[in-house]
Amino acid sequence: MTHPPATPLPHHTVDGPEDAPPLLLGPSLGVSLAVWDPQLPSLARHHRVIRWDLPGHGGTPLGVLGDGPGATATVPGMARLVLGLADSLGIDRFAYAGISLGGAVGAWLAAHHPERIASLALICSSARFGEPAGWQDRAALVRETGLGPIAEAAASRWFTPAFAGSPQATALVDAVRRSVAPAGYAACCDALAAFDLRADLARITAPTLVVAGRADPATPPAHARELADNIADAGLLELSGAAHLANVERPAPVLAALLGHLTAHPDNGPVATVPGPGAPAPYPAEGTAQ
Repeated sequence: MTHPPATPLPHHTVDGPEDAPPLLLGPSLGVSLAVWDPQLPSLARHHRVIRWDLPGHGGTPLGVLGDGPGATATVPGMARLVLGLADSLGIDRFAYAGISLGGAVGAWLAAHHPERIASLALICSSARFGEPAGWQDRAALVRETGLGPIAEAAASRWFTPAFAGSPQATALVDAVRRSVAPAGYAACCDALAAFDLRADLARITAPTLVVAGRADPATPPAHARELADNIADAGLLELSGAAHLANVERPAPVLAALLGHLTAHPDNGPVATVPGPGAPAPYPAEGTAQ
């Protein structure tokens, strides 16, 4: 007899060989797991790729956050959902890559559950996403008026002007109203408002790739440099011609960086140790800054 999981699980998809090394992919605020479509075919050739949706996004119901009105989210709470998902699939250790909020979830896991994370990739993410008041105001706006104003401004945050009118960009912006629940979006804004991992970055021992879009207004390159400077085994790639959803706007270099990172750091079992001072960054990259 099949029993339901003890805790609710986020909606997810699984692609790739069942016996391949597992790779979990986390999405950004306002999009579904489809944001990873540009990289999925190549990643799934040699990895068991598990993509998951944020609460109230895509196929994940807001109910994963618990019962009752006024549901809110935290990054640690979403990280526990991810661990529950991995456990349900029989996955102990896994590589993790996440965009923005999805990256924050992975960074929190790497800092607090290092035994679970074989390697980490943080794309257009941050240890702290600006002042809490801005996220609190955005959550209040969405709860009051819905996602209309957010959807109207999404293209200018996610993409450079040269890419904002592309079919790929238009599809993601149009999906905001269709695939995101206002309450879920607002709850995730609450999570971003409360998130501050700066004091715990030194606890991350997993080999880490940090990717930044040089034109990203949401998590500017300075946020990526802070991550790379304070995570011991981290390399940094800064991409020109990319804003917040860099993996959509510059899919090829992001994919190349991910494949190189995953190949260089397969799961060999033991948790990595922090290298000594002065260790070189392992990822030569376009526009690397240390």
